[in-house]
Parts: sequence; C-alpha cells; structure tokens
Amino acid sequence: MRKEYDLSKMKSRRNPYAAKLKRQVTIRMGDDVIEYFKAMAEETGIPYQTLINLYLRDCVAKERELDLSWHSRGAA
Repeated sequence: MRKEYDLSKMKSRRNPYAAKLKRQVTIRMGDDVIEYFKAMAEETGIPYQTLINLYLRDCVAKERELDLSWHSRGAA
C-alpha cells in the first residue's frame, strides 16, 4: 500500500444514497419536550435529536394518528 495517493485525477460521482439522507429543518418545540428528550439522551447516550427522529420514525412506521379530541376551542 502506498503512503499517499493522488486523488485529484479521480472522477467524482453522485452519492446513490443521497436521496435517503436526512434533511435539516427548523421546528419549534416546547421546552418540556426538549428537556424530556435531553434527559433520555443522557440516560441512553444517544443524542437527543436522534431520539426525536427515532420516535417520529416509529410513529410513521406504525401509522399513528394524532388524537386531538382533548383540544376544543372555547371549552370552559
């Protein structure tokens, strides 16, 4: 094996997995939600953003639907 290789003459090509990579988004979350996942991150050693992504991916896989029956406007 060589100590150094000259990669400047290599042809670049597109990453075939690029479409499956994550996309950065900005989302507003409550402090309680962030603290919940940060605490879980400390326990597990997994970054909190990864935990949030895993949780949401699980929701997608199980086709969970949000229950908004608790939310009603004008309720006394």
